[in-house]
Amino acid sequence: MTTEHTRASAILAVSTVIFALRKDDETGGLPQVWLPLVRRIREPFEGRWALPGGPLRGDEDLAFAAARTLNDTTGLTPRYLEQLYAFGDTSRSPAGDRVVSIVYWALVRSDEAERASVGENVRWFPADDLPPLAFDHQLIVEYALWRLHTKMEYSRIAHAFLGERFTLAQLREVHEAVLGRALDPANFRRTIEASGAVVATDEYLTGTPHRPPRLYRYNDSIDLADAGPLPRQQHPFGGEK
Repeated sequence: MTTEHTRASAILAVSTVIFALRKDDETGGLPQVWLPLVRRIREPFEGRWALPGGPLRGDEDLAFAAARTLNDTTGLTPRYLEQLYAFGDTSRSPAGDRVVSIVYWALVRSDEAERASVGENVRWFPADDLPPLAFDHQLIVEYALWRLHTKMEYSRIAHAFLGERFTLAQLREVHEAVLGRALDPANFRRTIEASGAVVATDEYLTGTPHRPPRLYRYNDSIDLADAGPLPRQQHPFGGEK
């Protein structure tokens, strides 16, 4: 027999996990992975922290919805935005409605993160020290961190945390912050230079007390992320993602 419960349509929503590297005075100024959370202002889970997101409108693409809700809550417009996973456990919402969330993840530079909207209901937290989260958002964050760690090993995704010009030491710091371990500088240099992911420039970092290190840039012929056989999509707020 078909019940009213089984006939009910699922509600589609989008959520976004945003990662940035921020320095923490308690760790000696070393960068750590942080993410912004928003405080829920209504039930269920009123007052608890959650990922930025909202319902999917019937007339918008998934990526645009993720970018819109992210911008509405944090003011961020990340250049790296990728679909992460779909979370649709039947018991994930205690309100009785079936909610399926299409989750995206985004990476932003530290200077971009500093321009994000913050306040009583929007705050940044270190990824390894989060408050109790609403719904299944703790699971979502853990999955996003696992994905970030995995992609750091084989892709040039680390560059999303950096500016257009950077030193190899700065790039190594990104890898160390995400992977949570120190890397041998000489081995890291050999691996990165052999990968072809970066190109040496004729510029050097100024203002250093010792010999200025060379600056590198991205190899534009290599995509930031491998989309496989799918065509490259336009970023919702301009450019390609």
